Amino acid sequence: MMAALRSLALLIASALAPLAWAQTTKVSGLVTDAKTGEPIPFASIAFVDSRIGASTDMDGRYAIETYYATDSIRVSTVGYVARSFVVKKDKVQVIDIALQPNSFELAEVVIKPTEENPAFGILRRVIKNKPVNNREKLSAYQYHAYNKIEFDLNNITEDFTQKKIFKPFAFIFDNIDSTDAKPYLPIFMTETLSDVYYRQQPKKQREFIRGTKVSGVENESIARFMGDMYQNVNIYENFLVIFGKNFISPIADGGRGYYDYYLTDSAFVGKNWCYKLTFTPKRVQELAFTGEMWISDTTYAVHRIEAGIASGANLNFVQGFWVKQQYDQVQNEVWMLTRDELVVDLNVIRDTGEKNKNAVQGFYGRRTATYRDFLINEPREDAFYEGVDDVVVELDPLSLGADYWDQNRHVPLTAKENAIYHMVDTMKTIPRFRTYVDIISTLATGYYEKGKIEIGPYFTTMSYNPVEGLRFRLGGRTSNSFSNWVEFEGYSAYGLLDERFKFGLATRGFISKEPRLLYRASYKHDVEQLGQSTNAFRNDNILGSFFRRNPNTKLTDVEQWKASLEREWFSGFTSEVMVRYRTLQALGDLRYTRLSFEPLPRLDNVGSIRTAEVSLNTRFAYGEKYVSGEFDRIAVGILKYPTIELHLAYGVPGLLNSDHEYTKVVARSYKRWQLGTAGWTRTTIEGGRIFGTLPYPLLVIHSGNETFYLDDASFNTMNFFEFISDRYVQLFAEHHFEGLFFNRIPLLRRLKWREVATFKAVAGDLDQKHSDELLFLPGMYALYNGPFMEASAGIENVLKVLRFDIIWRLRYNDHPRTAPWALRAKLYINF
Repeated sequence: MMAALRSLALLIASALAPLAWAQTTKVSGLVTDAKTGEPIPFASIAFVDSRIGASTDMDGRYAIETYYATDSIRVSTVGYVARSFVVKKDKVQVIDIALQPNSFELAEVVIKPTEENPAFGILRRVIKNKPVNNREKLSAYQYHAYNKIEFDLNNITEDFTQKKIFKPFAFIFDNIDSTDAKPYLPIFMTETLSDVYYRQQPKKQREFIRGTKVSGVENESIARFMGDMYQNVNIYENFLVIFGKNFISPIADGGRGYYDYYLTDSAFVGKNWCYKLTFTPKRVQELAFTGEMWISDTTYAVHRIEAGIASGANLNFVQGFWVKQQYDQVQNEVWMLTRDELVVDLNVIRDTGEKNKNAVQGFYGRRTATYRDFLINEPREDAFYEGVDDVVVELDPLSLGADYWDQNRHVPLTAKENAIYHMVDTMKTIPRFRTYVDIISTLATGYYEKGKIEIGPYFTTMSYNPVEGLRFRLGGRTSNSFSNWVEFEGYSAYGLLDERFKFGLATRGFISKEPRLLYRASYKHDVEQLGQSTNAFRNDNILGSFFRRNPNTKLTDVEQWKASLEREWFSGFTSEVMVRYRTLQALGDLRYTRLSFEPLPRLDNVGSIRTAEVSLNTRFAYGEKYVSGEFDRIAVGILKYPTIELHLAYGVPGLLNSDHEYTKVVARSYKRWQLGTAGWTRTTIEGGRIFGTLPYPLLVIHSGNETFYLDDASFNTMNFFEFISDRYVQLFAEHHFEGLFFNRIPLLRRLKWREVATFKAVAGDLDQKHSDELLFLPGMYALYNGPFMEASAGIENVLKVLRFDIIWRLRYNDHPRTAPWALRAKLYINF
C-alpha cells in the first residue's frame, strides 16, 4: 500500500511539474531608517531560505532579479531590527522598507546536533528549484549540437578471434580495444552536426541537420533495440523512460521514497562551489540508479551527474547502462546541458567471471553529445518556427568532405574511431563477411538475400489447413541492391488437397522521398481467413497451422486488385488513398446462401461476392520518431499524445460488376501510459459504423483467435465469425506491472517474472436487413445481449522470452465450441 501511495504521489507531482515553468521575479525599492527617514546603505536583502540576495547602494536602493525567488525577502543590517516581506513570485514589484533601530545584547548560543540527514536539506532545495533550472523555463534558446553514436561488439576473447570463420577478415581484430573491462570491436559509427531552436510560447522546437556521416554495419533490428541511444535523458523529469521502463530520477519529487542519499563532499567544481551527493536504491531490483551528483550552491542546479542502472534491476539483456551529464551556467542563472555521455552494455547471457564460460558477444552502444554556442531568450521571428517538420535536413555541401568534420566536430576522433571508417569500408568488400551478415539478416527478417533478389519468408514455405491440405509456397522480392526506390514482390503456392495454384504480385516505390510519397499496387488470388487480426499468425505460417484449438475450416477464396498512394504531410501525419476490387468465394464450412420466396421458399447458393471500394486512411501520431530502412520504418520512443487513425470507405456499385453500395467509417485511438513505478498501460479504443445492406463477409467480423498463440489485437476466447456487427465500439486495455509485486517476494525476485493483466470488451449491434443478402450460418451471432468481454492475468518474462496468460471468457459462455477459460502463450522479447 505504501509503495502504491508513493507511486501515486510521484505521478501527481510529475503531472503538475510542467505547469510550474518559472519566470523571473524582480524586486526593487528603498531601505530607510524608520525614525529619521534617511536611507540605509549596505543593508542586506535576501530571499528567505535561499542564497540569492543583494545589498543597498549608498542611496539605500536595491534591486534583485532572479529565477530562484522564494515567497519572501528578509532585510537586515547592523543596528536595526530585521524584517521579512511577502513577495509575489514571477512579478515585477517595488517594496520600500523602513527598519526600526535596535539595541541588543549577545544572547547565549546553544548548539544542538540535528537528526536529519544533511543531504535532505540540499535535496529539498534541488527539487524546489527544478522548475527554474529546467531549460524549458526560458522564453527561447538555441545552440549548436554534435552527436556521435557508436556500436561495438564486446566480449571479444582470444578464442573468439581465432575461430575459423573469421580468418578471411582477421585484420579487423587489430582494432580491438582491450582497455575496457570487456575488449570490444567498433562496428558502426555515426556523427551529426545540427542547430537546435526552441521557443516557449507557443511551444515549438526545430532542429536543422547541417552534417551527417555514417559508417558501419547498420541493422534495423539492432537500431530498434538501441533506439534509446537517440533519446535525451532529462534528469529533471520525475521518471526517465529507458528501454521502455520507468526509472525514477535521483532528483524526483518523491525520490526519498526510493533512494538513500549521502552528503559525501563539498568543493569547487570549476568556478562553482558544489555539494556532492551519492545515491543508491532502497530496494533490490527496483528501477533506480546508483551514482553521484554535484549540486551547485546558491542555485541548487545539477552541475554534474554520473549514474548507472543499479545491479539487480529487473531488466533483460542489459548488463549495464551509464549516463554522465555536465551542466554549465551559460548565462547568469541559466544552466544548460553542455555534455551528455551514454553507454549501454547489451548482452544475451551474463558473464560468470570464469574465463570464456558463458562469454557471449554482446554490444556496446555509446552516445556522446556536446552542446555549445548558446543564445538565450532571443527568439527568432515567428516565420522561422513555422513548418510541419520538427527535424529539417539542410546539409552543408561541404559536410561530405573530411576537412569539414575536422574543423566542425566538437570533439576530435580518437585514433581508434578514425580507424572505424577504413576498417568497415574494407570489411564490406569481403564476400565471406557479407555471407555472415546475410545469415543473420535471414533469421531476423525471414528473407534470404541473393544479389538483387530476396527469397522468403522461410516460415511460409510449408503449412497446412483442411481446405488446401499440405501447402507449399515459394516467394521473393527485390532487394535494396536492385533499387532503393522501387520494390517488386511475388509468390506462388500449391495445395496438395485442393490441387490449385495460388499466386500474388506486388510492387511499391517512391515517387518522392522528401516529402515521403509512396505508391503500392498488388494482385493476388489466394486463400484467406477473414476476421483475423493483423497481429495474428499468417494463415500460411507453419506454426499457425498446427498450434490450433479448432480446425481451420472457415476460409475464403479471395481474388483482389489493389492500388494506393501514401503521403506523409509531416512527421507523424500520413494519409493514404486506396482503390480495391475483391471477389470472395466461400471455402470449407462457409456457405453463401440466400433465402428466396419466388416461386416457392427456397435456399439459393450465391457463388461469389464482388466489391469495388475507394477508401481514405489517415494516421496522426504527434512527435513520432523513426529508425528508417529503405522502405519500412520502425517507430522508436514513447509518444506523449495518443495516436489517432481514421478509415473512410465507399463501396461503388456497378463498377466492374460490383454488387454493393455502402459507406464505412472506423476510428481508432491508441495510447501508452507511463505510470511510474506502477508500470505502464496501453489502451486502444475503436468504433465503427457501416451504412448500407451487406452480406456478412463484408460486415464487421470481430477478431477472434483459434490458435494457442496469444494475440494482443484479438479476442483470444472468441471463435472466427462468432460475432458480426454493422456498428460497434471496443476497448482493449493491458497493464504491465513490471514486477511491482514479484520484486518484493524473495523467491520470485530472482526469476525476474513480471505481472500483466488485460481487459477487452466489444459492444455492437446488427440490423436484421443484412440477412436479406446472406443468411448467417450456425455459430454466427450478433451482440444483441450486451457486450462480449474477456479478462486475463499473466506472467511475462519467463525465461526472458515467454509470456503465459490465463484468460476468462466473461460473457456468452453458452455458445458451442467455446470454453469459460483458456491458457495462451507467446514469444515476447523485451528488456
